[in-house]
This record gives sequence, structure tokens and C-alpha cells, in this order.
Amino acid sequence: MCGIWALFGSDGDISYQCNSVHKITHRGPDAFRIENIHYFSSCCLAFHRLAIVDDLCGMQPMRTFQHPYIYLIYNGEIYNFKELQKEFGFKQDTACDGEVIIHLYAKFGIERAARHLDGVFFFCLMDTANRKVYIGRDTFGVRPGFRVKTESGFLAVCSEAKGLVGLDIGNGASGTLGSGEIEAFPPGHVETYSLDTEGKAVLTETARFHKIGEPPAYNTFPVEIGTDIKKNVRELLTTAIRKRLMADVRVGCLLSGGLDSSLVTALVVQEARKMGIEYKIQTFSVGMEGSPDLEAAKKVSDFLVTEHHPLVFTPEQGINAVDDVIYHLESYDITTVRASVGMYLMAQYIKEKTNSTVILSGEGSDEIAMGYIYFHKAPSGEAASEDSLRLCNDLYMFDVLRADRSTAACGLEVRVPFLDHRFTNYYMKLPDSEKLPKDGIEKHLLRSAFSDQDLLPDGILWRPKEAFSDGISSVTKSWFEVLQSHIDVQP
Repeated sequence: MCGIWALFGSDGDISYQCNSVHKITHRGPDAFRIENIHYFSSCCLAFHRLAIVDDLCGMQPMRTFQHPYIYLIYNGEIYNFKELQKEFGFKQDTACDGEVIIHLYAKFGIERAARHLDGVFFFCLMDTANRKVYIGRDTFGVRPGFRVKTESGFLAVCSEAKGLVGLDIGNGASGTLGSGEIEAFPPGHVETYSLDTEGKAVLTETARFHKIGEPPAYNTFPVEIGTDIKKNVRELLTTAIRKRLMADVRVGCLLSGGLDSSLVTALVVQEARKMGIEYKIQTFSVGMEGSPDLEAAKKVSDFLVTEHHPLVFTPEQGINAVDDVIYHLESYDITTVRASVGMYLMAQYIKEKTNSTVILSGEGSDEIAMGYIYFHKAPSGEAASEDSLRLCNDLYMFDVLRADRSTAACGLEVRVPFLDHRFTNYYMKLPDSEKLPKDGIEKHLLRSAFSDQDLLPDGILWRPKEAFSDGISSVTKSWFEVLQSHIDVQP
């Protein structure tokens, strides 16, 4: 989980403007670099690094010997970079997955480059030879991205909105005032800006390179699709897990004991063993005293023989974390804040007490696989599929936002295999009758696909749906009631 920041066409004191980049230091605690671009006095690129792949050569802004006029800053992981190297004969200067973005752009242009990427990302690429700037974000918006742009040619880009607050955008305006408003960059899109001789950036083109549910346009890990739907689901999800074990640091799992996190953890343990990963997978659960999640997570951990770390927090600790959580989330959404507190406290513990840096989690499953309780009452399969797509399009504002910000606040990187392009494309294109709740059980297809595989105890595989903020609650007083009592007494 890194942090990127860029500025183009600034009329103000650029050295002062660049102080804003330090507002996202938490995203990349391992290293920091800021670079002014030659011949563009009003432009600057900055990067906070969390070293996951190629610790020696992975610093940014990134340039290559083959394409020295191209500057790249990005936050993300490109899982098929080795497959792309082989397919197109790219010779990389580093072992970094993101370098392939430069080579793809140089060969195909930015839109086709983005379509070739199997992964999650937010990038800003500057082509000084052609005076162009490009911004792109992954299909589901797993990696966050914001920008401010004005008609006068000011452009600022950052992984989080806080890094853009207070910038001088010209004419005495700053932050969200005037014609420059801080906006979330739309997932699945790339934007093209032209630079004039003063470094002013003018938006010239916007393109959507991939839609949720569409088949990917790239070569990646092979999966043979047959007529057995359950086998296909198993193979695609397993492959999604395997590619997300790409890291030079230790990988762990958030484990609530629910279906989604338990399946992810079971497959991580299985695939890590096959790949020869020697360390024991660390798992992490969080809840108040007596929470059902803590009990269920222990059952899963005992079954899978993981190095388990349960974190029990008090109501007071949860309340004390709320302000920090809101700051990092950059959201007042009630459900998101409530559900993020436990994850934030868990991330703090992981960072301080363990050596896991990449964390796999189960976000996205409920949206893809119709896992919410209300899907039992869907008036039709078509209506359920439409709502599933709506939820997926909104993920970047809610569950995906929660997962990224809660972990990035503590210098960790979260990965979400249920949002793998090939898995989601296959699952969402299945007949509605296959995806709907069955026999009173939501996500029946996903559960039954892994039954009789000896991956999980049946009591976990068929455990009823429970919201994260409910699962972490004490048996005596729910986390919702704790928060409500605190809010009621505030002046």
C-alpha cells in the first residue's frame, strides 16, 4: 500500500504546495521521494513507499533506460506482469510489477495499456516527450484515488483526499473552493491531459477501459473452464488467491470466522503450502469480549493450524478510535465508520505486534454472490442481478474503502481476491437461478462449491450471514449500542 501525489500547472509556491504530500505518509512508511520534472517548473511528483516487491529497485517516480521520458507513480499490484513480459518481449529494468505499465503505454497507448492489467491500481503517468499526463484507476476502485482539476490548467492527484486539501489552485482559491473540487477518480477509467509549455494540464479525453462483469482482455494465470459450475468457481477463486500471494514480505489473513474470510484463509493456507512458503500463515480476528466472530475464527484457525492472533477490544478503546477512523476513511457514512473501527484496531495490532504486511480479506463476496440477507426477498433473479451490479459499482465508496483505509492507516496492504476480474466475470454471468439464495441459505452456490473439499468445518462453511460490526459485538452489549450510547450523551 503506497501513496502517490502529483501536481501540475501550479501558480503558487510549489515547494510550499508539496508539503501536502506528507499528509499520506502512513500509506508508505518505508521510503519517501519527491521529484521536480525538468523543463516543467510547475510540476512535481511524489511517492510514499510501502516495499512489497523488489525492495532494492522499486522506488518511484519510476523511469526506465528504454523510455527515459516517461515518469510513473502508482499504488497497486499488477499480478500478470510476468505473463505480459513473455507475451510482448518486454525487458524490465527492475523486478517491480508496476514497471510493465510503462512498457505497455509505450507500445499501445494508455487505454490499451490499462486494459491489459490484471490487478488493482491508481497511477499517474507523465510523458514529457509528448507533453501528456495520464491518470487511471482499477475496475472496482480497490486502490483509492482523488484529483482536483480546473479550467485554468491546475491538476493535482493524490491517493487520499486529505493530500489535496488546502492546495492553492489559483485566484486565491484552495481546497474544495472555486472551480477546483476534490473528486474521487472514477474506477475503470483513464483520463488524458495535455501539458502546455508552462506545465498547465488540460483534460482532453476520458475513457472507460473496463466495466464490472466484463471479461478481461489480458492473458493471465490459466484456468480451464468446463461444464461443472462448482468446479469452475473453485478453480477461479483458488487462482485468484494464488496470484495474490505475490510478495517479498509476509502474507497474513483477516479472519472473522464468516464464510468469506474463512474461505480466503483456507485457500491461502492450501496454496502457500503448494508454493513452498515455509512460514505459518498468521490470522487475525477482532471483537469485544464474547463476540461470535472471535469464537468462530478460533475454530477455523484450529482447523487450519494457523498462527492465530485474536484481539479483544473494550468499548472504550473502540470509542477512542472513532475520530482517527473517520480521519483515515474520509467518510461519515454510519455503517462504514461502525464497521471500520474493529478493522482499524486490528491493523494497529498487526503493525505493532507481528511481521505480516500483506493482508488478504474477504471483501466483495456479498456483492458478487448475492450474500446479503435481503436477497432472499428479491422479486426476481433479474432484479437480484441488477442489484448485485449496483452494489459492485458502489463498492469503492464503502467496503473496499473501509478495507483499504483501515489497513493503509497502519502501513499495511490489503488484497481482496473475491474482486478478481476472471472470478467476477464468470460468477456474475451465471444464470440468476444459480446465484440466488437456495433452501433459505444465501451464497448457496459458493458454499456448495467448496463442500466435501475438507477445506473448512461444515459449521463454518454454512455459518449464516452476520455483518462484521455485529459479529465483533459483545454478547452483553452490541457495538452498535455502545456507539449509540456514546453519541446520545455528546453535547
